[in-house]
Amino acid sequence: MKFTDGFWHARPGVAIHYAREVDRVATDGTSLRSVAPTKAVRHRGDTLNNPVITTTVSSPMENVVRVQHVHHRGRPEPRRFELDLVDGTGEAKVVDGEGTLTTGDLSVRLAVGKSWELSFHAGGRRLTGSSGKSAAWADVAPDAAVDHGPIELRREGRTSYVFDQLDLGVGELVYGLGERFGPVVKNGQTIDIWNYDGGTSSEQAYKNVPFYLTNAGYGVFVNDPGHVSFEVGSEAVERVQFSVPGESLDYFVVHGPDPKTILERYTALTGRPAEVPAWTYGLWLSTSFTTDYDEATVNSFIDGMAERDIPLSLFHFDCFWMREFNWCDFEWDARTFPDPEGMLARLHDRDLRVCVWINPYIAQQSPLFDEGMAAGYLVKRRDGSVWQWDRWQGGMALVDFTNPDATAWYKDKLRVLVRQGVDAFKTDFGERIPVDVEYFDGSDPERMHNYYTHLYNEAVHEVLAEERGAGEAVLFARSATAGGQQFPVHWGGDSTASYVSMAESLRGGLSLAYSGFGYWSHDIGGFEMTPDAGVFKRWTAFGLFSSHSRMHGSGSYRVPWMFDEDESDPTSAVAVTRKFARFKNRLAPYLVATGLEAHRAGTPMMRPMLLEFPHDPSVPHLDRQYMLGSDLLVAPVFDAAGDVDLYLPEGGWAGLLTGERVSGGRWVREQHDFDSLPVYVRPGGVIPLSAHEERPDADHLDGLTLLVNPGADGWSRTVEVRDADGGPVAFAVRRDGDEVVVTSPIGAGWSVEVVGGGCAAAVDGTARVSA
Repeated sequence: MKFTDGFWHARPGVAIHYAREVDRVATDGTSLRSVAPTKAVRHRGDTLNNPVITTTVSSPMENVVRVQHVHHRGRPEPRRFELDLVDGTGEAKVVDGEGTLTTGDLSVRLAVGKSWELSFHAGGRRLTGSSGKSAAWADVAPDAAVDHGPIELRREGRTSYVFDQLDLGVGELVYGLGERFGPVVKNGQTIDIWNYDGGTSSEQAYKNVPFYLTNAGYGVFVNDPGHVSFEVGSEAVERVQFSVPGESLDYFVVHGPDPKTILERYTALTGRPAEVPAWTYGLWLSTSFTTDYDEATVNSFIDGMAERDIPLSLFHFDCFWMREFNWCDFEWDARTFPDPEGMLARLHDRDLRVCVWINPYIAQQSPLFDEGMAAGYLVKRRDGSVWQWDRWQGGMALVDFTNPDATAWYKDKLRVLVRQGVDAFKTDFGERIPVDVEYFDGSDPERMHNYYTHLYNEAVHEVLAEERGAGEAVLFARSATAGGQQFPVHWGGDSTASYVSMAESLRGGLSLAYSGFGYWSHDIGGFEMTPDAGVFKRWTAFGLFSSHSRMHGSGSYRVPWMFDEDESDPTSAVAVTRKFARFKNRLAPYLVATGLEAHRAGTPMMRPMLLEFPHDPSVPHLDRQYMLGSDLLVAPVFDAAGDVDLYLPEGGWAGLLTGERVSGGRWVREQHDFDSLPVYVRPGGVIPLSAHEERPDADHLDGLTLLVNPGADGWSRTVEVRDADGGPVAFAVRRDGDEVVVTSPIGAGWSVEVVGGGCAAAVDGTARVSA
């Protein structure tokens, strides 16, 4: 949201009151508090009719600083995110008489003086800061020449805003702010944090997160679940501005210095991704959305995959498992699924898990509508009536998740399904949340618009954790905001069946990774329209080298034999799906270990190149390739002819699928047929591979192969693989002259292979192979 007309003037109807100077700084030993007049004080008369901004600086944890700007503090404190603030005072910090607070390697200075200056320092340099004409309270008239952001927020009366601006250095790039489908580098963009159901081809996003990080060693999190507007080097080209409506602004500066550490500290604050079970890493197959299906159709798909040796982990039932106009009543449509318990048991007998589609909306035709209305469980209009509209389901209402009884009621409906045999829920929607309503707990509806999905996904995740166990709870969620990473998995929403949409989906996933989300998926083949065989096959290869993999569409099925099938052709859709689905199951030990990194440290599974190579000047803008875990570089093919340009950082890389050795520090152009794509093992990379291609949750130690791209002489590392009981088993890998040597407490039954080279089986817990 832009308040200024160029650098010198405010826009018509906007009065901006900048913090001009610091009148005083007080400290209680754990924080700093300043009073900043909004006009220069030359004499005592200037203290009159002079709004002031009170700023409090504190530290909730080491290397994290909290900044709170307040204009009028007599208003109720708005809803904030649920954060782990430790003890609220941080660790190992010192406050001195000069207005400096230090926490770990990060210090912030707020000193008395005739100019406003709030500056952050680490490693002997200034990271960023809020200086002259940065921190402000703005009074905006109803007819002001400003864009208030989302259409729902058009203001009728005068509105106040608080904003701040943090400096950008030369060459400093900004990332994150949720799952956004445009350029991964956000410089030059205006971004409204406001959840929309807008597809993947617009400026709108399903997952809006008021957090960004930069390549200068820090991140910024605005602690406001409502509408936050970011001007990223746009209104002021050398600054990032963030504004919120109201009388206060609360934000955190998170020091790294590297992007991984920034995400580790940010997710310590907002929540780490839950651990997901190994079976989730296999292929998921869906009925698709508006297609016709019954149990016979479902069985034909499952039988068809089995007959073609394509392994499945899960089958997903989309919307029409429930009767039309009744979404959601959580009742199987008896016309097509007369024996749901028996059907689910039969699917489980085939070693398949089951996911069903749900949303937080209750249609007027659902029996739950009258039940929820009578009990007061549905979101209400300001006149006390139930809020309803017809966009999606006729007369639909919203469950009020701010009401604990309503949440328990909703969870109990899902509990019935879990006990029938449902293993996971696709938590669709949650974005179109109105602001002309009242909530049970009195929450500000503007701040509930984005936060609603958090309460929704939290409730569903809790049901699965309570019924199945914490390590078995998994969603397939579309909408989210900050903290939503705790309830995985998330997918990229409604894409279209094209190469362009495939690429924009990846950009969305990388942007979400920069926002603290550990797991991510997308609709293989695209959701809208029907892909041609080429798009389907390229998207299949990309999808099966993603964190999680699901084939799903809108009005057409996504089984590979509907695109092309020729058993003599290794590039047919069936052959391509078989190859990559089976190979992904072999990757399960590596994926499980990578998922544990997300769970323990907040490091995403699909990583922008900057996370692994923060000092390589060639990677900051890359958004058509990524690291899958720390050791695999993946460059999907977004071209009908199979041409790919990719960048390999310094060192000796090795093709995972080809065994070819390639030197890095340069761009590479390759051409790939449909049964291939560029996947490289990093220098010094070790990839544990399962012997079992049929499923991702087999015993990973049974026939394990450690695929090694060794470093130079003296290189070493330790790799952990989970045993059948989930316990870690360590493999110590090193290079000793011309050999790679691996030792483990497991005496035999595993082997070591050098990419493109030899292989040796373990003997008495040791394996040696020529490097």
